[in-house]
Amino acid sequence: MYETTYHRASSVDEAAALFAKGSEAKFLAGGHTLLPVMKQRLASPSDVIDIGKIKDLIGVQLSGDTLVIKAATTYYDIMTNADVKKAIPAISYLTSVLGDPAVRHRGTIGGSIANNDPAADFPAALISLGATVKTNKRSIAADDFFKGLFTTALEDGEIITEVAFPVPDKAGYAKMRHPASRFALTGVFVTKTKGGDVRVAATGASQSGVMRVSAIEAALKANWSASAIDGVSVSASGLLSDIHGSADYRANLVKVMAQRAVAAAG
Repeated sequence: MYETTYHRASSVDEAAALFAKGSEAKFLAGGHTLLPVMKQRLASPSDVIDIGKIKDLIGVQLSGDTLVIKAATTYYDIMTNADVKKAIPAISYLTSVLGDPAVRHRGTIGGSIANNDPAADFPAALISLGATVKTNKRSIAADDFFKGLFTTALEDGEIITEVAFPVPDKAGYAKMRHPASRFALTGVFVTKTKGGDVRVAATGASQSGVMRVSAIEAALKANWSASAIDGVSVSASGLLSDIHGSADYRANLVKVMAQRAVAAAG
């Protein structure tokens, strides 16, 4: 390791001010990405600013047809929250198959989407549900937030404060988990909005990160059922091909996981 200065911020404003003062500062929430890359000397921040204990960044609120999850809320707290289970049970299920108990007790929703790993679970939920990411500076629609592999619309020093999810009519999630990392070889989140629209997002499949699956969206809009996906063709073009599975394999997984997600949604 190397010398770095650790700060525990007590407010979003303090965290932003500390970041502005640092020559190469980084924010820390759960630490599942930053700490490993620091140990491997792939990152050498001058200052590490811990935002994981800021009270204004922790908690869940259900107001009308909107579920708000604050950015530093852990996966475990999301998974066990009564409002999440009531409003969008698919999110509760998603967190239950995310990582292992150690990850779920430390990882945060804000950290996950800020990092935007191509096989992370929450980006698919945000895209499918049409969520809004709120920061200390602005509000960003999920469709505009994720820009590619490990890339988002966040500006330097910008802090995610919460994510607002419209409560859907139906929603479901299913994924094929890597047996060691528990990341998604392919995961699919399906949503039927209260207005009748259908949004389907896949993670772990595309070379560019989370993606919409328009062919499955069209089939489900015409007939919300797992069988409606049988005749859909998912192109392997642009999908990942690695030691864990070919692009064709992942294209098939998109269909299979979508069918399971629809069945789970009911």
